[in-house]
Amino acid sequence: MTAILGVLNVTPDSFSDGGRWQRLDDAVAQAERMRAAGADWIDVGGESTRPGATPLDPAEEQARVLPVIRALAEAGIPTSIDTRNAATARAAVAAGASLINDVSGGLSDPGMAEVAAASGLPFVVMHWRGGADAEPAYADVVAEVRDELAARLDALVAEGVPRERLIVDPGLGFAKTAEHNWLLLHGLAELTALGPVLVGASRKRFLGLLLPEGAPTEARDAATATISALAAASGAWGVRVHDVAATRGALDVQEHWESAGRRVGRTR
Repeated sequence: MTAILGVLNVTPDSFSDGGRWQRLDDAVAQAERMRAAGADWIDVGGESTRPGATPLDPAEEQARVLPVIRALAEAGIPTSIDTRNAATARAAVAAGASLINDVSGGLSDPGMAEVAAASGLPFVVMHWRGGADAEPAYADVVAEVRDELAARLDALVAEGVPRERLIVDPGLGFAKTAEHNWLLLHGLAELTALGPVLVGASRKRFLGLLLPEGAPTEARDAATATISALAAASGAWGVRVHDVAATRGALDVQEHWESAGRRVGRTR
């Protein structure tokens, strides 16, 4: 079954929901709603990685995320920490996080591999060429992303992170054009050869291009849910989404569709 990571940005400036969940009570209530809707993890992030965002001091990042992670852990809600900073990841694990999600794949902070190795937790390794503002230049985006992720996995294993705990993420929207994103989604099966794959397409700009100009980011949830189902059919381990209920419904349809196909195959 495909895992769902529900996005919880406790930031003032994230591209979709910045400022909505900064108060602890609001953040916990939103996490509870996502968990009830079917999220396997609540992915808590305190630093925006949208284009043009200013890097955040780790101390401020921790002040945002740690109270939320502690509260959710006490409530028995599994959390992941979305961070590029080793100190924040270490503190989040101590607070109760059970997965580390690093959009830089361990490249932003040389101490991240050590934290990932010592944590004993799954570690998401996103494809990274310097962030959302980096130049999107590829001759063959699927092959290059696959090969660069493979090199990151080898490097992390060499630094002590067990291969079986590594999850890759193609990094949709990070130094990629809309066309690059669609090519990566279409070529997802090539990436699954590396191991478990997390897809993070939720509400991203390339989905807005499918909608009338000026449509709110929430209007991208139907396309996100569709991508979630197609990604699951292509072998994705998990999806990271804002609207958990919509994606849970789409995944339920996909799972029943696949299950029916298997039953038909057994009776013929």
